[in-house]
Amino acid sequence: MIPSRRTCRLVSIALAACISANGVAQQAPSGREGSKSRARSTQTPVLLDYQPGIESRAVDILKSSSERLAAARSMTFTATVSYESPSRLGPPLIYSTRSEVVMQRPDKLRVITLGDGPRSEFYYDGKTITAVDPAQKLIAVADAPPTLEAALQKAYEIGAVYFPFTDVIVADPYKDIADGLNTAFYIGQSSVVGDTTTDMVAYVSGDVFVQVWIGTQDKLPRRIYAVYLNDPARLRHVLALSDWVLAPPLSAEAFAPAGTSGAARIAFERPDAAGAHAMQPPPKSQRSRPQ
Repeated sequence: MIPSRRTCRLVSIALAACISANGVAQQAPSGREGSKSRARSTQTPVLLDYQPGIESRAVDILKSSSERLAAARSMTFTATVSYESPSRLGPPLIYSTRSEVVMQRPDKLRVITLGDGPRSEFYYDGKTITAVDPAQKLIAVADAPPTLEAALQKAYEIGAVYFPFTDVIVADPYKDIADGLNTAFYIGQSSVVGDTTTDMVAYVSGDVFVQVWIGTQDKLPRRIYAVYLNDPARLRHVLALSDWVLAPPLSAEAFAPAGTSGAARIAFERPDAAGAHAMQPPPKSQRSRPQ
């Protein structure tokens, strides 16, 4: 459950050129995997000066949340992302997006994203992935694998598409956490996040420090705070999750774009491959570049 990439422009270079503020998903820099868990597994874990170890209570809370999410055959929720990006002045700028997410296992996803820029839409129906820019009347469509995880990986590979809430919707959320886990401890309870009582857990997995607020009763994540320990600027990423509905009835039409009959069809292309400027996460071996 790590919100691991900052939101940027749309999934193809043509859409990226049209949407200058943000886009349908998050973009990772060239040469990096689309999966957070893979990126972490190939990265040398960061060792903090203080090593509290792995507390069983913290792990139990993380596992309970993962099990609740994995058991849901369908879900809807709102993901609100706030992330810092370097500025020429020194202090980071803060950008935000809000995504309305609809998911059905094992092979359907819809993400409607608003934010500091135009609306964008992403659909996966088990056979194709589709990105839509309603304002510019552009649409990109590509064949997709038959599972959600594989489709998200392909979306990253062909269009640098990455969603900050990916770890919430994968088949086994805890597996991504466990890969590289070296620190986990229970902080306490909060009654101010998500309008409910939450258990706060902090952990380090690979090179990412995470604090997560998980509903004490319903086991659903409400807020996730992450910092990349190899990022010299220690920029902060915050993902708020709200409006949870588990196992809602969903029709096939929910995962098909509407009103696109007049849209111009274009191909997916990675913005980073074409050298397009975009907000992107700090390379782990280099210092972040100001925007």
